[in-house]
Amino acid sequence: MGGFGNFALSFSIISVLSGCMTLFAFGLNTGGPAVMMWGWAFVGLMVLAVGAALAEVTSAYPVSGALYFMATKLGGPRWGYVTGWFNLLGLLGGMAGGCYGIALFTGAWLNLQFGFTPTPGKTLGIFALVLLLLATLNLFGVRLVSLLNSISVWWHLGGVALIVGLLTIVPDHHQSASFVFGEYTNATGWASPLYVGLLGLLLAQYTFSGYDASAHLSEETVHAQVAASRGIVRSIFWSWIVGWFLLAGMLFAIQDYAGTVSSGTGVPPAQIFLDALGMSAAKALLLVVIVAQLFCANAGLASVSRMVFAFSRDGVLPFSRTWRRLSPRTKTPVPAVWLSVAVPFLLALPSLGSTTAYIAITSVNVVGITPAYAIPIYLRLRAGRHFVRGPWHLGRWSRPIGWIAVVWVVFVTVLFCLPPVTPITVDTFNYAPVALLGVLALAAVMWAVRGRRTYGTREYGTAGERAQMEQDLV
Repeated sequence: MGGFGNFALSFSIISVLSGCMTLFAFGLNTGGPAVMMWGWAFVGLMVLAVGAALAEVTSAYPVSGALYFMATKLGGPRWGYVTGWFNLLGLLGGMAGGCYGIALFTGAWLNLQFGFTPTPGKTLGIFALVLLLLATLNLFGVRLVSLLNSISVWWHLGGVALIVGLLTIVPDHHQSASFVFGEYTNATGWASPLYVGLLGLLLAQYTFSGYDASAHLSEETVHAQVAASRGIVRSIFWSWIVGWFLLAGMLFAIQDYAGTVSSGTGVPPAQIFLDALGMSAAKALLLVVIVAQLFCANAGLASVSRMVFAFSRDGVLPFSRTWRRLSPRTKTPVPAVWLSVAVPFLLALPSLGSTTAYIAITSVNVVGITPAYAIPIYLRLRAGRHFVRGPWHLGRWSRPIGWIAVVWVVFVTVLFCLPPVTPITVDTFNYAPVALLGVLALAAVMWAVRGRRTYGTREYGTAGERAQMEQDLV
């Protein structure tokens, strides 16, 4: 794929029409409009620092293994091993969260269209069908994935423009600017406005994830040392701008706050469309959002399946020989694709009994993938002058931006391991830290049993193929 296709991949995975919409209810209850708007602006700036620092390392190591390959080269096999497990946990959590969001919105559309009641069991069934559809699309090869991602960019931009435009022009009533930028609400049970406001940052932080996809598909990108790095930074920047207008347009158009939060559709954005635009427009805009979310999840599956393939290529995962197999026709890692939809399905099973399972799934994504971003950045800072820059770098801003990125990642990782609501019960418990400790324990056991003897990044392909790759990179 070319530079635009690489950018489109990460832009599609960030997907403001997925992250902003699926966690909209969470934002309304956890700080409300003020935290949603100001949190988006602040988190976007911090993530831009993380992305820029990561892009600099990507320019030096444009390989499918991406984060864990960088960590191995800069810090040694043990660093790479842990980073890989973090990255894999985060990508799988993101896949589960994104596809479950599609299921929620599809249930809301079916509710408006046919009176469908989106019970947890029915939602899980829709979720499974979404995973099967995405797996099928990804089996056709990277060219189809690239084409769909390119369409996705324009679908997202056009979709946001359509939604914001209609919500601005059609309704007779709009909320005031003081409401959108100053209204604070708290339905978490926690008394501290500061704590609740910090929890509310999850909406933005969850949305701004997955941009490492540009690095994961760098081996399939022309001139990857520059194109993949630009793809990371540009996808974050444009998502930051577009997402801000989307959130503002949605919040200004709220007609009944309490009715929106307790919407019978189960999805507050659907209620905003319904109240402000009427039934026909609401159903049409929901379809726009659902298609955008499918584009997002399709790109996400491409990224996580390449991570599974690369990790198996280095012999890390159990049954690695199976997961690293490629289709002789499309060169797609077919078993890795199927594994990348099976695990998210298992992660979503607790949604059958827990009312807060979706928030926990999204927290798993954040606490898994954000440390994986910080580790290669930290190791690059530790390497100092020994780090050999690629053609895309930050110059004298490299160290200050790098340290801002590391500190921010540590902060949000701790933050999203904390309980989001009180009282804490079996249904409301945040199992993100359990997943985090579980993957660390698994990584430690796997390292002790086999990793220390077998793991190591290797040379791939023939000498001629490697020479051709070097020409493509520079």
